[in-house]
Amino acid sequence: MFHRLTDSVLASPQISIADLSEAKALGVSLVINNRPEGETSDQVPGSEIEAAARALGMDYVAIPVTHAGFSGPQVEAMATALKSTAGKVLAYCRSGTRSTLLWALAQAQAGADLDAVAAQAADAGYDVTPVRPLMDMLKARSG
Repeated sequence: MFHRLTDSVLASPQISIADLSEAKALGVSLVINNRPEGETSDQVPGSEIEAAARALGMDYVAIPVTHAGFSGPQVEAMATALKSTAGKVLAYCRSGTRSTLLWALAQAQAGADLDAVAAQAADAGYDVTPVRPLMDMLKARSG
């Protein structure tokens, strides 16, 4: 269920409370929720995921991404969250795609090799093509 983007970043479709124990066993120290609350009637509320994650000793941050797209503040929040922990990160949304795309944008902003980022996403089963122009722009701005 968890898709490995890097040695320290995992992306996932919607997680359950039970999935947090597996994440903890894998060394996850930060859970990032990229779903807006109430997106679907069957999703586990972020507050419940947060409480369970914190009870297991993991940090939690919500950076909701709607289908309207990505914003600069969301990319910045993701970059900050990724830098905030020495442990592994589990980012989730409905399918894992928005989490992966937001991760890719944060990597581009940091000046990462975009072909390598795209390959890592592809290896995990995700396609960054929809945000590649934005990745190119963020990479160019990174200097």
